[in-house]
Amino acid sequence: MAKINIGLTDKNRAAIIKILASHLADQHVLYIKTRNFHWNITGPRFNDLHKFLEEIYTAMAVTIDDTAERIRAVGGLAPGSMKEFLQLARLSETKGKEAHADGVLKALVDDHESMIRQLREDVDLVDDKLGDAGTADFLTAIMESTEKTAWMLRSLLG
Repeated sequence: MAKINIGLTDKNRAAIIKILASHLADQHVLYIKTRNFHWNITGPRFNDLHKFLEEIYTAMAVTIDDTAERIRAVGGLAPGSMKEFLQLARLSETKGKEAHADGVLKALVDDHESMIRQLREDVDLVDDKLGDAGTADFLTAIMESTEKTAWMLRSLLG
């Protein structure tokens, strides 16, 4: 592979790739958790929440692909196995089981808010310390989208 010369040191690129890989792992864990809840949600709001959760994980699939491609764009290799994702993720899995709507919503709000806090930290780190405005903008866009999803999930809790 050709040497990469995009205005970032190799050391900074490695740190950026590590940050992006952790976000990719968290996105995968949350994607799988959202699908799990989509399949196993119960209660009187089943139909509406089943459809809403499908909208969420469908949008997440695009973000996952974009994150992996950002890793490649800055010269890294995207992790691609569940084993790698689970090693890198800060979020935790949920086993497949019947899930009541309020518990599902609370769990998803908690994970989205956790991701938002981490994104906020990483935007500052990538921009201020690692000098990568492009990745900072990329992460900011993900943060804004995640904030909107968290708001929508919170609003369903009442």
